[in-house]
Amino acid sequence: MSMKGGVTALTRRNYKLASDTDKPRATGIVNDKLLSDYLHQVFPSPKQGPAGASPRKPLGLQDLNAHLEKLLSEGETPEENQPVEGRLGPQPVVLDHTSGFEGLLFVDDDLLGVIGHSNFSSIRATTCVYKGKWAYEVLISSQGLMQIGWCTLNCRFNQEEGVGDTPDSYAYDGNRVRKWNVTTTNYGKSWAAGDIVSCLIDLDEGTITFCLNGQSLGTAFTNIKMGPGVAYFPAISLSFKESVAFNFGSRPLRYPSWYLPLQDPPTADLMKAHKLLGYIKNVLSTSIDTEEEKLVEKDCAVWKLHGDPTVLVTVAHIFNHFAPLMCKVYLVEDVLMNFLLGILEGGGSVDEHPLIQQLLDLFWLLMEDHEVNECLKLLMMSLLRAYRFSPIIPDLGFQIHYLRLTTAILRHERSRKYLLNNVLYPSVFVFFYIKTPLRVKEAGLEELIPTTWWPTHFDKEREPKDESSDERLRRRAYERGCQRLKKRIEVVEELQVQILRLLLNNKDKTTGEASRYIFLNKFRKFLQENASNRGHPTALCPPEYMVCFLHRLITAIRTSWDEGSRKCPGSLSSEDAYVPPQLFYNGKVDYFDLQRLGGLLSHLKKTLKDDLASKANVIIDPAEIQTTSMDDLDEDEEIGAAQRPLGAAAIGGALARPSWLSSPTLGRANRFLSTAAVSLMTPRRPLSQPEKVKVRTLAVEQRTEDDIEGSHGNDGLLLGRPLEEPDKPIADKSLLEIIDGIVMMYNLSVHQQLGKMVVVADEVHEYAVALKDTEEKIARCPARRSDIMEELQKSQKVFAEKLNHLSRRLAWINATIYSKEKMLDVYWLLCVCIRTIEHADGTGSLFAFTPEFYLNVAMNAYSALKNYFSPSNSMEELPGYEDTLTQLATILAKHFADPRIVGTDIKDSLMQALASYVCYPQSLRAVERIPEEQRVAMMRNLLAPYEQRPWAQTNWILVRLWRGCGFGYRYTRLPHLLKTKPEDANLPSLQKPCPSLLLQRHMAELLRMDKDMAASFLNSVLNQLNWAFSEFIGMIQEIQQAAERPERNFVDTRQLKVCATCFDLSVSLLRVLEMTVTLVPDIFLDWSRPSAELLLRRLAQLLNQVLNRVTAEKNLFDRVVNLRLPGLESVDHYPILVAVTGILVQILVDGEKQGTSRAASVLLSDPCFQLHSIQHLLGEPGDSSRPSAIPSQRKHFSLHAYTDYISEEEKQKVEVMLAFLTEESKQAAASTAPTSEEDLCPICYAHSISAIFKPCSHKSCKACINQHLMNSKDCFFCKATITGVEDYNKPAS
Repeated sequence: MSMKGGVTALTRRNYKLASDTDKPRATGIVNDKLLSDYLHQVFPSPKQGPAGASPRKPLGLQDLNAHLEKLLSEGETPEENQPVEGRLGPQPVVLDHTSGFEGLLFVDDDLLGVIGHSNFSSIRATTCVYKGKWAYEVLISSQGLMQIGWCTLNCRFNQEEGVGDTPDSYAYDGNRVRKWNVTTTNYGKSWAAGDIVSCLIDLDEGTITFCLNGQSLGTAFTNIKMGPGVAYFPAISLSFKESVAFNFGSRPLRYPSWYLPLQDPPTADLMKAHKLLGYIKNVLSTSIDTEEEKLVEKDCAVWKLHGDPTVLVTVAHIFNHFAPLMCKVYLVEDVLMNFLLGILEGGGSVDEHPLIQQLLDLFWLLMEDHEVNECLKLLMMSLLRAYRFSPIIPDLGFQIHYLRLTTAILRHERSRKYLLNNVLYPSVFVFFYIKTPLRVKEAGLEELIPTTWWPTHFDKEREPKDESSDERLRRRAYERGCQRLKKRIEVVEELQVQILRLLLNNKDKTTGEASRYIFLNKFRKFLQENASNRGHPTALCPPEYMVCFLHRLITAIRTSWDEGSRKCPGSLSSEDAYVPPQLFYNGKVDYFDLQRLGGLLSHLKKTLKDDLASKANVIIDPAEIQTTSMDDLDEDEEIGAAQRPLGAAAIGGALARPSWLSSPTLGRANRFLSTAAVSLMTPRRPLSQPEKVKVRTLAVEQRTEDDIEGSHGNDGLLLGRPLEEPDKPIADKSLLEIIDGIVMMYNLSVHQQLGKMVVVADEVHEYAVALKDTEEKIARCPARRSDIMEELQKSQKVFAEKLNHLSRRLAWINATIYSKEKMLDVYWLLCVCIRTIEHADGTGSLFAFTPEFYLNVAMNAYSALKNYFSPSNSMEELPGYEDTLTQLATILAKHFADPRIVGTDIKDSLMQALASYVCYPQSLRAVERIPEEQRVAMMRNLLAPYEQRPWAQTNWILVRLWRGCGFGYRYTRLPHLLKTKPEDANLPSLQKPCPSLLLQRHMAELLRMDKDMAASFLNSVLNQLNWAFSEFIGMIQEIQQAAERPERNFVDTRQLKVCATCFDLSVSLLRVLEMTVTLVPDIFLDWSRPSAELLLRRLAQLLNQVLNRVTAEKNLFDRVVNLRLPGLESVDHYPILVAVTGILVQILVDGEKQGTSRAASVLLSDPCFQLHSIQHLLGEPGDSSRPSAIPSQRKHFSLHAYTDYISEEEKQKVEVMLAFLTEESKQAAASTAPTSEEDLCPICYAHSISAIFKPCSHKSCKACINQHLMNSKDCFFCKATITGVEDYNKPAS
């Protein structure tokens, strides 16, 4: 039979619909009268009067088909497809992807959804209107820059001008809340993803109106151009990555009005479908009592398909007409979906409504396979759209309604497997998203949370008990409102988890492969698309969807895991779950092209094949590796070939693309790569030599349950267990791969999204600070200044309204994203990653196979717990929090310099994470709790020479370990920045000092015992200090020159930032030197150690250089500091001078007498030494009498001015040092004999010649040649190779 709507004609299943010819007066089922009564009850004629009023014509099964066709034909109007006045163009209405566009766009397969892929792309529809009232709807998938409306055929758009930017086009822009027609004015409300915009045009009155979610925004335009030759097309312009879906009438309008949809509804089919549905309802509510020979009315909800022939044949007649209609999206959405939703309206659990299961059985029994497939696909897509674009109401009733029906459908095993295989991926993620309302009032949050509250005290150390009684009452009322909201959201989340539990069912094997394995393979393919197409709008799942899906999946996985472990005593519980290391190399799980810790997978399999064979019984087949490499090359070529036409399409035509954002389509054509093939031996380890078996690595689509779960001695996913890995049973191995996917998903985009949502809490804090500041100004405002008071009160009102709005939004976000339960999910994920890394680390060299994202997720999850979930939830309340901190500290300390890790990015991330870790007291104590051997190894790695590696973070770690112990180094913020507001008080650099004496002791022991390491480390520190300070001086010279030019010049912001960075590096390097001098002064002062004298001379040289540059009268440094340029806030006298002073005090005052004498001698012998630089530290005598306040105007820097930062003891030491150097300089001046220029070192001209080179006999002072030989073995003068250096004494004249 032929079908409408473009469905392929297929032969319908043949049912015997008439009685046996040998028995013309009886059906063989029930008697004729009862059958006739039953059929008249099911198929009532519209002209039929009350029962018994007039005799009815007997009706039998042989007459039923004709009777049914007659009933369906009544009321048909033949004019359905006639042209409608006022409209021109084809039906159905779609987007004009052949000529009616500008720019690059991705268009859905149904030509209704579109994504912008260039700066500002435009596209119009294929149908226009010139008379009457018309409407269409736009489903907003992203809330960015778009202009939606109407345009004429004469409008010409480009990459800068779109709909509304030309005279005959009109648009509404909910992103900027404006309307556009060449000029622009404020109009309407802001839109959000999930909203529906209705575009209405009245060509009788000449007006255009827009509605948002069914609420009119008012008339936008009047007196629009009309007349002969003027017709308006629906049109849109949208920026890069913005997406929408149009509904011109192919589906029922969500918000119908008196305006006609551009596309005619299928009126005749709609009438037939409603009639047929009524007949189905009659069948459900009527039963035949064969014993009493009468008809019985019954409740539809309890109807069951018992195989009654009369009922079955009757329903088959109905479905003969009903099935083809259910292949049209309009009828599915308007008729079938509403009918099924009505079944569930009575409330109760989905289990209490078995009728939907019975109906789905009927569908599969009486409809052709292609019909039921298309019907289920359209039904699920309609449910998805309805869920996604439903308005938020206080009880979330719409969302709950659609989720209940989705659950009921997925409870049907055959339907679930079809949908899983063909429809749900990747669109299923929409069902797990709970959108955040931007318009609080429309979402009903004002009724749900009538009282708002926000913090009014911004001192972290202030106790809650300090709040007033009024604040306490408001806070408690607000918290009660938040709890009410949370309970309603939890109802939705519970339904979402139920859906996932159905998809994770691994017992439904009666109709083929279990649902879980279909889900697993689809989930893995989804991860591949998102991992390999990062930034590509057609494949990426929005991160806000991933966040919600991740939490529901964790809940479902843990429940399934624990159910399995209870049935298998002794197996691992979900609380102790981890991913075994063999998954990373046995080829059972595909990690696509994701980076491993040791580099590329192909490289690892070549270099570690012997380790794989000895440790894990895994043998690599070289031929298979070669084949895999060639497959990878082919895939690259395919990707390149697929991408090449994209650029051409920008000129030739809009692209058709499979997007699930607006109108989800079926599966993608991307080929799924199989992993590199490996051959494995059996992992069983008998005493005899294990028998080798070949195991073929399969692509995800080819895997069976046995490949995952294992059977008959095959360990499935756990094949290739290394000797170090415990053999503890795991109930459901398939869940391991899903957990691995969860970790990957968190790394892809979930962590980034968690960070984005914190912005609402930050806004609440900023507005609260502004409101408090305004209230304080109101309290201080004089009564006579009514004008100022009025402005302040206006500001106060604006801030309060904004805070009321934001606090309710924050309650929603805290309930959906940052709740205690969500925090426990992220914490569980962190523990999974830590255990996985620990087990992988235990495999030795095989640790290199671990994917990088496990380390990334471990670091990021900890960061999220610490920064994103507080202060509403505290990390300290998490179970086993301190032990977890210690485990993570062990991982960071061990692996930041692990030679098995080769990736530069992951190494930097580990170093940065460790640097942040030591800034906070709790995490620093966790570092101190790791085993001593690992602590010492960590410090040894930190003390490696700075050359040829990223040293800034290493230096920062050492500085943090010292901060709080150095000279004047107990501050959190620099003195001159106290009155300014920090950008982020949670930054590691703004934490209170928390030095680690334990790690300092380890550092001292290492430097004292390993003389070579100490010399190379300090030489590298001095080299970097010389570079950093020289760069800083050069940059401030350029800045000063630019500032002094008569024309107005702006210094490059980047240059200022680099300049400030060089200054900060110089200060931190000086602090590391101070730390070293304090902990191990012998390195510089015990000249029996090699290089001690050289290091001391180099140190003195650099200290003198810094002092001279910073303390000179009216010098360059002073002038740049006084400019107070944005970006150079950290550049000031205090941090660098106190760091230098700390080093000088340590070597000249706190050391032993012999050492201080040597230090003074070296310092004074340096030609750059100037005593007044030391005197500058204490300022002029008059300055010392000033009180503790830091003077705003002063002629000279003075340590006396910083009484809150420098103790009296420290100042006394400086005074002692100054007196000591004054005396020593006098004695040195008196005893120094004049030196001939010929006797001075020809390199530095500061010291006498004291060394001669062999064999070339050139001469210099010892300091110069020793420093030169640390970097080069060639002679400074003749470039000959120096074989030795001997002392030189000038012969007597």
